[in-house]
Amino acid sequence: MTASRRAPPSPQTLDAIRAAVGDKGVFEGEDAAPFLSEWRERWPGEAALIVAPASTEEVAAVVKICAANNTAITPQGGNTGLVGGQIPFGDEILLSLRRMRRVREVAPLNNTMTVDAGVTLAEAQDAAAEANRLFPLSIGAEGSCQIGGVISTNAGGVHVLRYGNMRDLALGVEAVLPDGKIWNGLKRLRKDNTGYDLKQLLIGGEGTLGIVTGAVLKLFARPAEMLTAYAGLAAPANAVALLSHLQESTGGAVTAFELMARRCIDIVLKHIPDTRDPLTAAHPYYALMEFSSGQKSALRDTIEAALADALEKGLIADAMIAESKAQDEMLWRIRHSISEAINAEGLGVRHDVSVATSDIPAFLEKADAAIERLAPGARVIAFGHIGDGNVHYDVIGPEGADKHALDEVRPAIETAIYDIIDGFNGSISAEHGIGRHRRETLAKRKSAVEMKMMRAVKNALDPKGIMNPGKML
Repeated sequence: MTASRRAPPSPQTLDAIRAAVGDKGVFEGEDAAPFLSEWRERWPGEAALIVAPASTEEVAAVVKICAANNTAITPQGGNTGLVGGQIPFGDEILLSLRRMRRVREVAPLNNTMTVDAGVTLAEAQDAAAEANRLFPLSIGAEGSCQIGGVISTNAGGVHVLRYGNMRDLALGVEAVLPDGKIWNGLKRLRKDNTGYDLKQLLIGGEGTLGIVTGAVLKLFARPAEMLTAYAGLAAPANAVALLSHLQESTGGAVTAFELMARRCIDIVLKHIPDTRDPLTAAHPYYALMEFSSGQKSALRDTIEAALADALEKGLIADAMIAESKAQDEMLWRIRHSISEAINAEGLGVRHDVSVATSDIPAFLEKADAAIERLAPGARVIAFGHIGDGNVHYDVIGPEGADKHALDEVRPAIETAIYDIIDGFNGSISAEHGIGRHRRETLAKRKSAVEMKMMRAVKNALDPKGIMNPGKML
């Protein structure tokens, strides 16, 4: 899979771009390597030049030069994407936002924060906490992923159940458009009914319509009390019933609800140091739950009573509540380390899909049967955000098999899983995006009407096709 080939940028174009960002904004030689490799090592990258502007105006200057010379651009945030959307093919300018790290404003009375696109998610969380506010988006890569990237990929994470994904958490966006013009959409408004919501084109647009350079983020009051619980259960159907039970019995205190198959625990214990099995007995599935309250109250008593009731009803077989911050962190470390542990086992076949929450048990049953038919002995590692229907359905080879054991059967596995997803009217990409990896699949699975609409938007805003070519469309 390659981008449409165009003439490489001329030496004059490259010199003009270098001049626009200065010596500190150019990365060459050994300094270029980290920008050109991605976490799964699936898509090696090449770029004509790597630059990191220090301001929105410098981004605009680079884009104007590229637009005038028909030079393509690949925007890159923290380089934590999993579908290759941030990796250039060869003749592009790789434009990193890493030097744009300013928290422009924190407004506690308005519950908003305005930041540069290169601010990391963890830095945004910390800035909100300093103002006694919460920015709730939380994903495993939060220490290195950047706000511009999580906006461009519409990141989700573990708290979508309570707070929504980036479409819900970004009130305003600033972006440089494909012609180099700056669009200042940094409104701090919850209500603005004045036509098309243009920021939503950039959110989830994967850098194909423009480069996000800043954002207004929605903040919340910090919970006064939080608890993490962990339960063993027999089947995914129990997890769906447990979530409903807890939402009802706790008055909506559930902020995260994660499902993990037993193999998730086994593979983490095998590859991630200083992790241990939280429960004494093994169970087919586990639920990792977070609860929060806006005031100091009897939250623990409420959760204990709800879990005891779930135990009596047969929804769970065992449960624990974290007794310390260290225990809490250990439980979440297990969850956030699953992908890293899978990487140690091999490339595998990975799916980031979504169905209605109530359809998760039936989806898993059909998917497991398909894998057994297509790749007998392969191991399914199923986990995800059950509260919003997002399942990470990963398949790796049998124990001890070569890391590339499933390469030949990969297309058949992906087709089977996506066929099943279509049967549930689900999505082939819940939160990871399209990038390089799912570009052809998207064209096959989206309706002709949807693809025509998407291409019309792309052609209207980026008629030269210079913004992240070869990705999504």
